[in-house]
Amino acid sequence: MERTLTIDGRPVVFRATAAVPRLYRMEYGRDIMQDMLELQTAIDAAQGGKGPIPPRLLSIFEDMSYLMAKHARPDEVTATSSEEWLDGFDTFSVYQVFPAIAQLWQANLKTTSTPKKKRGRRKGR
Repeated sequence: MERTLTIDGRPVVFRATAAVPRLYRMEYGRDIMQDMLELQTAIDAAQGGKGPIPPRLLSIFEDMSYLMAKHARPDEVTATSSEEWLDGFDTFSVYQVFPAIAQLWQANLKTTSTPKKKRGRRKGR
């Protein structure tokens, strides 16, 4: 799944597929699911007035954003690091971008198959 956001006046495409957790783990040595949960908790706390988002989590957010943008458009995102990629923006708001990335990721996790228990009973058994 893909989603385009306007960041600093230009469109940026983010992509979430089954490959993202593996790519993230290979690139950064961390679990994207745990990092997303920790980041969401920190954003909620910051928006509730309980202090700023820790710098370590901001770095995680930047790495996550870069990886999902590079995954969407590898020919357009030619930066070799999240720092180099972020240098192309004047502003990059965690409060604007993370909710969209989280929604994209959640939509990617939904399944379209019907659980076996919901299919109804087989006849003859």
